[in-house]
Amino acid sequence: MPKKKKKAAKAAKPKAKKAAKSKGKKTAKPKAKKFANPKVKKAAKSKGKKAASPKAKKALKAKALKPRVKKALKALLPAVEEKAELLSSETVFEGPLFRVLRDRLIEPGGKLATRDIVRHNGSVVVLAIDSAKNKRDPWVVVERQYRHAANRFLWELPAGKLEPGEDPLLGAQRELAEETGYSAKKWKPLVEYYASPGFLGESMKVFVAEGLVAGDAHPEDDEQIAFRLVKLSELVKLIEKGAILDGKTLSAVLLYARSLTGKGNK
Repeated sequence: MPKKKKKAAKAAKPKAKKAAKSKGKKTAKPKAKKFANPKVKKAAKSKGKKAASPKAKKALKAKALKPRVKKALKALLPAVEEKAELLSSETVFEGPLFRVLRDRLIEPGGKLATRDIVRHNGSVVVLAIDSAKNKRDPWVVVERQYRHAANRFLWELPAGKLEPGEDPLLGAQRELAEETGYSAKKWKPLVEYYASPGFLGESMKVFVAEGLVAGDAHPEDDEQIAFRLVKLSELVKLIEKGAILDGKTLSAVLLYARSLTGKGNK
């Protein structure tokens, strides 16, 4: 019997030794996974952060673009504006609306040229707005009249030529009253442009007129004008369909519509 007990004790010893060895050893911590891809690492870090709203992203993008836009504009504008040297100017036609000059000149860059130019006192265009019911989609005053140069009737904004030395704002107020009978409480400039600067020296100044007050129209004898109010959204649709061909109306309506939607704002 004593012999059997010794064998049992010997058999238990190796297990006890293993257990004692493992007690002294510290349990190894699992190694943290390394991200091989830096994009994955960046995504993991940004998990805790809230995603920026579309408006915030747009504002940040606009801020980043501002310096670039300013640099681009500076690059477009020369340090010194060069002008042509006029050698001679002859009036070849003169009428009540404009005159045609034949100019001989040396253009910037040194080129000798002869140009036939239509000289005009300039014109004013009125974008008359009624936004009492809907500021985002106001009513716009448009006219329909026959234009012989185009050989067709055109829908267009109220407009007219300036008298020599006439203030453009006063001219715009006069034209709106004459052609439509409307006056306006609030006036502001929208844009100035040259319709066809290759041969036409006419500058067109566009004004926005708001707070309309109806009155009696008194157009000139040679003007037969029918006018109506059309929603801005409908005018834009007509432009997209090619139903409006008048340049001043195209540029003024689209620019104003763009300003209302906020596109292209600062």
